[in-house]
Amino acid sequence: MATTKIYIVYYSTWGHVATLAEEIKKGADSVEGVEATIWRVPETLPEEVLGKMHAAPKREEHPVITAAQLAEADGVLFGFPTRFGMMAAQMKAFLDSTGGLWRSQALAGKPAGFFFATGTQGGGQETTALTAVTQLTHHGMVFVPVGYTFGAGMFGMDEVKGGSPYGAGTFAGADGSRTPSETELALAAHQGKYFAGVAKKLKA
Repeated sequence: MATTKIYIVYYSTWGHVATLAEEIKKGADSVEGVEATIWRVPETLPEEVLGKMHAAPKREEHPVITAAQLAEADGVLFGFPTRFGMMAAQMKAFLDSTGGLWRSQALAGKPAGFFFATGTQGGGQETTALTAVTQLTHHGMVFVPVGYTFGAGMFGMDEVKGGSPYGAGTFAGADGSRTPSETELALAAHQGKYFAGVAKKLKA
């Protein structure tokens, strides 16, 4: 049986999205016949600016992806922090570079989903996904939300937690000091497993 290739493509400033990406990979890799790979999108800010922002060091074990490489994947999960309720400019810049893939519709029919980090509870756990769906639409990709497939873990009201039916998520806190909780990491792993299962069925 042919391997189903899942690409987890992210941008992360303070490391929150990168952490979610690693959990998502664990979930995806747990599905037989699936091979998940984590990629970073290119940074657009100079090192001097990143230093002033106290950005986390880049995770060098995650290679930087080119637009052309997206076509190799059977399914793609895109992760990014939100900026005023929409995706960060670094991810938008990367997607803006996919014009060649759009012209050839090389990504049409491939499943895709999202995961994200926001600073606050009202920071865009839903709007960030909603506004990102336009990118998938123009490429003809199939949006695969996580829905409420995580069951009871999505209904608990006893703690503050990120994530939504649109995808896994975390709250970074206004100053970036909050790290992903166990509940948020569990949803991320579930999303990876669930999405990999859907991608595997579509490939078959």
